[in-house]
Amino acid sequence: MRRTVFNEDHEAFRQTIREFIADEVVPHYPQWEEQGFVPRSLYRKLGELGIFGIEVPEEYGGAGESGFKFNAVISEECARAGVSFGGSSVHTALCLPYLLSYADEDQKRRWLPSFVSGEMMTAIAMTEPGTGSDLAGMQTTARLSDDGTHYVLNGAKTFITGGVQADRVLVCCRTSPASAEDRRGGISILVVDTSSEGYAVGRTLDKLGLKTSDTAELSFNDVRVPVADLLGEEGRGFEYLTHNLPQERLGIAIGAYAQAAAAVRFATEYVRERTVFGKSVSSFQNTKFVLADCRSDVDAMQAVVDRALEAHEAGELTVADAASAKLFTTESAARVIDKCLQLHGGYGYMREYPIARLYADTRVTRIYGGTSEVMRSIVAKSMGL
Repeated sequence: MRRTVFNEDHEAFRQTIREFIADEVVPHYPQWEEQGFVPRSLYRKLGELGIFGIEVPEEYGGAGESGFKFNAVISEECARAGVSFGGSSVHTALCLPYLLSYADEDQKRRWLPSFVSGEMMTAIAMTEPGTGSDLAGMQTTARLSDDGTHYVLNGAKTFITGGVQADRVLVCCRTSPASAEDRRGGISILVVDTSSEGYAVGRTLDKLGLKTSDTAELSFNDVRVPVADLLGEEGRGFEYLTHNLPQERLGIAIGAYAQAAAAVRFATEYVRERTVFGKSVSSFQNTKFVLADCRSDVDAMQAVVDRALEAHEAGELTVADAASAKLFTTESAARVIDKCLQLHGGYGYMREYPIARLYADTRVTRIYGGTSEVMRSIVAKSMGL
């Protein structure tokens, strides 16, 4: 079926991204996976290409485009090639919406030009050891100094993607205690300079997949953060986090769909070339039926993603809609990619084949951005259950 969610500008952009990936990423990707991060030079190149400034207003060095469809194109093209741009998806898809929505004019002028160029990379620190998806249970604190000029930040975060190379981190913390009536109150967001005294990067975490994105533990020991680096209003952090969740979950849904589509492509190419018992693997009825099922699942995922994209563009994507899209696509992608790996036989278990990377990379989509169990709870609640 003809896809209508993208226009000519998106498709021209897609071709640019595809060529960039082929020239600048694919040849170096095995090395980047081995070292556990992409080089900072890649972020500079992405900045030069305009990737980081698509949604940033022109007065700050961006292109001033609205909407999320260009980000969707990037996700699809990275998945198609079986690669990623390291922690840059957090930089643009997660951090940027907070800066655009809640930064004041001074902050935008200080941060956005270097954000666009890739000179200042960002990450967001929400999760803490022992809290997982329970953001209201965070214990990291920021106490306002007696003279009111700065906050004193103390605590720890974990699973922070992009945390090793980030220059600024959006740290979610408690500026006042929670109450029995409102566990979510008192949370604020500080945009912390990672060169600050007392700021430390702990272990770089050894993940199952997503090997080129640096994921770390962070700690804060009496870190002084100027009040000018408070994002938005004090105490409204949880509200801000909730506001951005539909787009975050839409981004995960798009990635899961794109990974599943790529898996079907890789498997189809493989079974045509691979022979057993003197016949191509593609000639067996089981192979045809498995791939037909996978193709049908991918078509359904694409329909859900495209509908969600259009709803988001219209400002109509609800928390429950995004949760439903994320739940369906991530669970479906897991099944599809598993079947496609099986068709590769033993070679599918080898990381030199992109299907193995997809298998490992997609597993976390059912965890981050809210687990599948949390998504089910959200959808059920929207049904009045």
